[in-house]
Amino acid sequence: MKVRYRRIVVWGIIWLLTFGCLRATLLAAEICPPSTRDELNGAAENAAIWISENQLDNGRYLYEVAISETGEPVILGGYNLVRHAGTTMSLYQIIEAGESEYLVAADKGLQFLLDRSIETNEILAVAEGTADAKLGTASLLTISLVKRRSATGDARYDDLLIKLGNFIVEMQRDDGSMLNFWDQETNSPVPNVTSLFATGEALWALASLHNLFPEKGWDKAAFLTLDYITSQRDEDESVWPRPWADQWAAYSLNEMSHWGLSDNHIDYAKKLSSQFGVAVRWESQRNGGIDGLVHSPEPIAAGQGTWLEAIGMLYKLSEEDSRMEHLREPLRDRLLCAAGRMRVKQVLDTGVTEFDGGWFIGGISRVDGQQHALSGLMFAASSLEE
Repeated sequence: MKVRYRRIVVWGIIWLLTFGCLRATLLAAEICPPSTRDELNGAAENAAIWISENQLDNGRYLYEVAISETGEPVILGGYNLVRHAGTTMSLYQIIEAGESEYLVAADKGLQFLLDRSIETNEILAVAEGTADAKLGTASLLTISLVKRRSATGDARYDDLLIKLGNFIVEMQRDDGSMLNFWDQETNSPVPNVTSLFATGEALWALASLHNLFPEKGWDKAAFLTLDYITSQRDEDESVWPRPWADQWAAYSLNEMSHWGLSDNHIDYAKKLSSQFGVAVRWESQRNGGIDGLVHSPEPIAAGQGTWLEAIGMLYKLSEEDSRMEHLREPLRDRLLCAAGRMRVKQVLDTGVTEFDGGWFIGGISRVDGQQHALSGLMFAASSLEE
């Protein structure tokens, strides 16, 4: 009898511990602060203000800043041209949405890139000094120029867009994969070096170019890379879990939504939706207390911002493609949850230019945190009725 009683007690403890662990992890309550359209747009504008007010006269952005022990800003070193191009692109996105006051800052950021351009009769790339040119810089510069053209109607950079497109195609391999570096000494791609990030960026650039210049035939190259991403890239890059959470691929799918996407492409979009949805759910259960024992350190703001971008684009795709229709409301729910969490974590009202409008994780903020959050918050706002 005593043995049986002990077993019951032991199993009771095991079940209580199991339930407690589930309650602290998979079954934990989500915290999703509600937000209005104006609040989300306001947070996006605050990010744009941070970017523009911390920009140098030569167009360079404040790259990374920390909060000192005394509460003062500490400017950290380093710079990244790809992130510069992405930040410029995000400014053109908000300009395209109607906020023209950021055009001066965006154009200064654009000129910073053009001052570092490598141009021939056929191609254009961007690099610092004699360094290898990166595919991602050219791709995000391309999208920046496409967005600028859409926002302003100014076609002055069309010739550069064609050269950028030629460069991107030059970096494409026969299977649709993309090489990451261009060697200035050999005037050719560096063989056998690829990038998870740059492949999706290049696809979005090609898709954007085709929608702007349909007579140029950029769609053939775009479909080739989309097929590669949806069928082979994760295996080649040893990605796990699959698919890799690629917000640039989500941008691309939305850009190509009227092209006649295959069932395989849509299946990939559904899997992306699941990946980003799980990420938001897990992060939204970070409520302090015991869950700190089971959650990894909080992702940087740039990472959380990419979730917003991806889900925002997949939500737009669900509005265009009936095969995604059943995911429309779940995607919108995840988008608004993540956006609400980003909004309330934005630093405001300190009176310090380097702080206000930024996101600080572990006391540090980097420019791409503001970039990705800016874009994603706009997409979340657009999902709400005016």
